[in-house]
Amino acid sequence: MFESKAPFRSRIGLALAAPGVATAMAGYSAHAASGGMIVVPAMHAIVRHGKEAAPPLDEIPETGDTIVGAMRRIWLLALVGALAVTLSSWGKKKKEEETQVLQLPKDPPSALTVETRRLIFQVTPLSAKGLLSQQTRDALKWLLHSTNGAAVVKLRAFVAGSGDLRRVRELVAEIFTEHRMALPVLSVVQVGALPLEAAQVVLEATAVAKKDVNQYGLVYISGQGASSGEPLDPVPPLAQQSLARLATAVKAARSEPGDVARVTCFLSSLDRYAEVRRLVESSYTGAALNFVQVQRAPARAVAECEAVARLRWNTGAAIHMLNPEGLAQSPQLSQIALIGAPKVILTGSQEAFGFQDADARLAFERLQKSLSQEGGSLRQAAFTSMYPLSSKISEQVRKIRGEFYDGARPPAGTMLPFQGLPSMDAGFAVDVVAVKE
Repeated sequence: MFESKAPFRSRIGLALAAPGVATAMAGYSAHAASGGMIVVPAMHAIVRHGKEAAPPLDEIPETGDTIVGAMRRIWLLALVGALAVTLSSWGKKKKEEETQVLQLPKDPPSALTVETRRLIFQVTPLSAKGLLSQQTRDALKWLLHSTNGAAVVKLRAFVAGSGDLRRVRELVAEIFTEHRMALPVLSVVQVGALPLEAAQVVLEATAVAKKDVNQYGLVYISGQGASSGEPLDPVPPLAQQSLARLATAVKAARSEPGDVARVTCFLSSLDRYAEVRRLVESSYTGAALNFVQVQRAPARAVAECEAVARLRWNTGAAIHMLNPEGLAQSPQLSQIALIGAPKVILTGSQEAFGFQDADARLAFERLQKSLSQEGGSLRQAAFTSMYPLSSKISEQVRKIRGEFYDGARPPAGTMLPFQGLPSMDAGFAVDVVAVKE
């Protein structure tokens, strides 16, 4: 008979603390504390973690070798329990490591080929809630919800304020990847201001609908500018002139005001924005509208509105340019592009890094490469959007772009000085809509 209780408890204390053992031995703790003999029951009873009832205490044998057998069973059980816990933890850890591997968001493509007759156009509502990241997320959420299954293929983001423009690109890639949607081409431009105080971003979206909505194709109309030499001159009178010229272009294309799908007005000031908006809404009630102040401190007062409309007749050609009377005439720019081709190529913005002529040419060469990968060319450009950061850079662009266009059929387009671009060393950016023949 074993008489010393304390030494026995100290010898098996560590074993009893092993995972799975403490539960099995709980039924014997009171008996051990009162001085009785402790004997471990059959191994299968212990391994089941206390789910089997322990044998009655009065049935425990009291032979002298009971302690040695019990200790062997306890240490064996502790070893098995520790090994099981280790293997289980290793398995869980490995599984967690495998499931926590994150894929980096992809970069948006430089160009995409899309069906002309299915293109639709939207402008996201302005929000003053949060900063640039939250507003961009909210705008993308609204856009993905409102497209009704149409695939967004191009985004043009106008950003106001001091936020990092590169964040827009990151968020577009992140959110479209999360939704397992193909990324659109993207242009990001910094402007002077947006019509809502504290608003930092507005998105213009081009999407591909599930069915044809433009039976004969599309009409792209160059920005119809009106300006004055004084930067503080009121904008509404200039907007009236711009809209009158825009109406001339719509009529020349044989389209109706109800065919206009989107109007974007670039303004030198938003002080009388409500008046300007009423002017546009009165003529183009069904169009998506966008208004931006191009620079914080423009050198002159300006209002310049561009538009996209549905083509109402079969031109018989993939692309046809118009320069009607009453609109500005230029050897490097057409006023109206009629696109009858079944497919067009949309590009994201290509930036010119640096301010020399060679830097400008390199930007156009990179743009040409993006188009060629989709089977297109700058000589087939229908509409170009230029985003120079100064009037001097605008002159440089005018000098260089003619080297890449079809001189007999220059594209329509818009070019105004803007506030900034994502790259600090960029002088200008350009994106295009080109016909794929």
